Amino acid sequence: MLHVDRWWRPLTALYLDFRMTFSAASRVRALTLVCLGAVALLAGCDDKKNAGDEPLPKLGANITGTSVSGISSGAYMAGQFQLAHAKQVVGAAIIAGGPWGCAESAFAGMMMPGLGAEMLNINKAVNGCMSHNMAALGVPNPQALADKAKSKADAGELDPIAEFVSDRVYLFTGTQDRTVVPAIVQAARTFYADAGVPDANVLFESSYPAGHAFVTDDAGLSCEKTGEPYLVDCDYDQAGALLKHIYGKLNPRVETVSGTLSEFDQRPYTEKLGSHGLSGTGLVYVPKACVSEKGCRVHIAFHGCAQNRSAVGEDFARESGLARWADTNKLIVLFPQTATLPTNPQGCWDWWGYTGANFLTRDAKQVVAVERMLERLGE
Repeated sequence: MLHVDRWWRPLTALYLDFRMTFSAASRVRALTLVCLGAVALLAGCDDKKNAGDEPLPKLGANITGTSVSGISSGAYMAGQFQLAHAKQVVGAAIIAGGPWGCAESAFAGMMMPGLGAEMLNINKAVNGCMSHNMAALGVPNPQALADKAKSKADAGELDPIAEFVSDRVYLFTGTQDRTVVPAIVQAARTFYADAGVPDANVLFESSYPAGHAFVTDDAGLSCEKTGEPYLVDCDYDQAGALLKHIYGKLNPRVETVSGTLSEFDQRPYTEKLGSHGLSGTGLVYVPKACVSEKGCRVHIAFHGCAQNRSAVGEDFARESGLARWADTNKLIVLFPQTATLPTNPQGCWDWWGYTGANFLTRDAKQVVAVERMLERLGE
């Protein structure tokens, strides 16, 4: 005998939440992306025809001094990697991104694994974690997200929170950003406070009239713009600002880099992960000193949506300014790359669960792959 109340009431609540919270246009966008996502489950993401054969070098890096940064979807991924591997990560830069775990719907666990949960998550991502349309419903809720992170850490799905709260954190929002609005980045600031990161460890920069982009002092579009390659010139050296906040005093940057930006094969790091959404190739910048000397630290730079190599070539890696600081400070910069696919046409990192329900844990497919790359650099 069916007990109707056991399934009808939850499904009714879920349906009403979906209908009342999201606009018709948002529902159409979400359903379109979810239907495309069904194809992803049947297709590989290895980008084999375009993959280079060069291996990621073994450099004997000090991977316990790793830092991460990211913009937009890359900002969310930077936060996810930071919590997943807090024992290795000493600091994170969240640029135009919100609090960890923001997109996971409270109703996702009520759905069968796959498209239903992804549909709910992507709607929450768009309406509550990029725009601020769900503020009246308490989204984002930094305290609840901090509690969730602690719970997952206690369950062994993330590194211990005690390893995370000592991190240095840089947060940035541009006053002209209409893609991820400043209130969402402010919520990320509150999340770190609620999770236990001391205020003294957090730098929140919100004074520049930047669009949705990584900011430089000499490259990219005009400051207020939003568009490819998502680099804007605001007369502000964001690469230097974030690295100095995380690592402390650094040697001055060089004007012309002398190290090597090279392509490497990402496929060995995605073996047996199924539909992972990563490209066949990634980029790594290696200063000359790190070729001959062991112990260099690693900075992992996660590009944003529509900012991978398929979209903008090597502009982000070459023009962000990260390599200019890396050259003089024995810092290897890893630029992992997502794939541009019909299922993910903007090449976003997975911050809403398109690779699986465990996307917020240490076992997330993209987190696993990038961690494997990091370990290779440490060999």
